[in-house]
Amino acid sequence: MSNKIIDGVPQIDAEGLKEIIESKKEIVLIDVREPHEYDAGHIPGVPLVPMNTIPSKMSELEKDKEYVFICRSGNRSHQVAHYLKANGFSNVHNFYGGMMSWKEPVKTGMEE
Repeated sequence: MSNKIIDGVPQIDAEGLKEIIESKKEIVLIDVREPHEYDAGHIPGVPLVPMNTIPSKMSELEKDKEYVFICRSGNRSHQVAHYLKANGFSNVHNFYGGMMSWKEPVKTGMEE
């Protein structure tokens, strides 16, 4: 797991994310890509909340929970984590490298 911090946001690499998923820790994973990207392949069980909807959905997120945000390369997810951190969320992480670095199985189509 990476211990890198960028702009105050802890970064998690693919190995670290795999460990989180396998350990079933109480961490909320959220994919912030666009629907067509998510549909083409996403980590099974991870919900889609597109980046542009985060400001309107922020009130639905619990500030005391721990979150990891996921996108294609780690750029948009970092922006979301940084935005939420600036808005009072203290336990947010970015999946550094994004889906481009994910080597585990993915699911296509939308989650039900």
